[in-house]
Amino acid sequence: MSLALTPLPRRVAALTPALPVVAVPALLALPLTPDGAGPADVLSGLMVVYCVIRLLLERRRPLSPAAAVVLGLPVVGLALAAMGAFSPEAGLTGLGRYLQTFVLVPAAVLLLLRDRAGFRLVAWSFVGLGLCQGAVGVHQFVTRTGASYQGENIRAVGTFGPHDVMGMATAVSLGLVCAVGIALGRVPVRQRVAAAACAFVLLLPLALSFSRGAWIATVLTCALQLVLAGLRRALVVVAATFAAGVILVGGFGVGSALLQERIDSIAQVTDAPDQSVVDRYTLWASATEIWRQHPLTGVGLKGFPEYRDGHATLALSSGSETDGAGVAYQRQPLLSPHNMYLLVLSEQGLIGLLALAGSWLALLVCGMRRLLRVRDRGPGLECGLVACGLLVWLLTDFMYGDIGGPSTVLIAVAMGLGAWWALTGEAPADAPRSGVRERAEEALAR
Repeated sequence: MSLALTPLPRRVAALTPALPVVAVPALLALPLTPDGAGPADVLSGLMVVYCVIRLLLERRRPLSPAAAVVLGLPVVGLALAAMGAFSPEAGLTGLGRYLQTFVLVPAAVLLLLRDRAGFRLVAWSFVGLGLCQGAVGVHQFVTRTGASYQGENIRAVGTFGPHDVMGMATAVSLGLVCAVGIALGRVPVRQRVAAAACAFVLLLPLALSFSRGAWIATVLTCALQLVLAGLRRALVVVAATFAAGVILVGGFGVGSALLQERIDSIAQVTDAPDQSVVDRYTLWASATEIWRQHPLTGVGLKGFPEYRDGHATLALSSGSETDGAGVAYQRQPLLSPHNMYLLVLSEQGLIGLLALAGSWLALLVCGMRRLLRVRDRGPGLECGLVACGLLVWLLTDFMYGDIGGPSTVLIAVAMGLGAWWALTGEAPADAPRSGVRERAEEALAR
């Protein structure tokens, strides 16, 4: 008994620094204020301050040289783009947002997580957020109180509202990726079963979000996770997923016609595409033309809206329509190309894209290398599947969306989880343990 109880104080002490990280997804489950702001953004800033204070008190080295280079690489392009912004206010605002999302918050997450237990705790908070937002979204679909979609208020948007239709889709997708990674890992059976059940439940709100980009990113990411976990598991999960799809869509008829129409529109580019597809490709072409005229440093942070109309064709509409979910009808201006890579290319130029995308690619390569080392034997398989899955999802979804809105802080935390796995190396918790202590800790975990 004493052996089983001995690790408890150490475990609690190791998990304590991770609690501010867990609080960020938890606060995203709360409704937003009327102006669209949320407490999670404020908390992410406080988390960075808290991390700095802990480093000073503990006299720890902030980051390893490799981590400092990888996470600090985007600062080069951001600084140049901020100086080239059309106004100082736009430059400072854009610089702050990018630093928060891709540098400061990921670095704070990397430093606050001390072991795999803390990592799993944050991953479960992503699953919990996805379930909360998904429950709200399904209720919106059933009661016709969601965002407007083809004249009906049926689009599931959770608490993010119609102004951020990608918010709930992002939260649900990242939660599903975390659940799949845990279910395929080497955690106790109860956790694997619970994670698999959560992943199954999250399929419905993801479908009802009608977000094509989230669908594509989630399918590719989960397929990669299954392949990395092993062929036998992959076949079992694919069969279960197919059965779930048949039950949800075929058996209960959950939006089958609307889902089929939305899926068909993914490839419908030249043959009578809907206006959202036309706008997306027009914005992509506009961003490309902007970059061609400013190839190295772009037009500056927050500069895309200022240059958009001068490079867009007449096919571009005046804005997207938002309605429902408790918000009156409005037309939102199209302020970004809805492609993160093209947004960076147009505003930060080739220098900014190479710096930012180079940082992301370095995280993914280092994370995948470590995952392959522990795949067959070794601890942390579930952490590797979750971390690499989050990075793959983000880098895929960036082809169909960009940062903006309250859900951006969730992207920052996800980047931090990927950075922790890729850059911390073999943490003390990953080291081999003695037989007696290992059995005691495993008994405690169960």
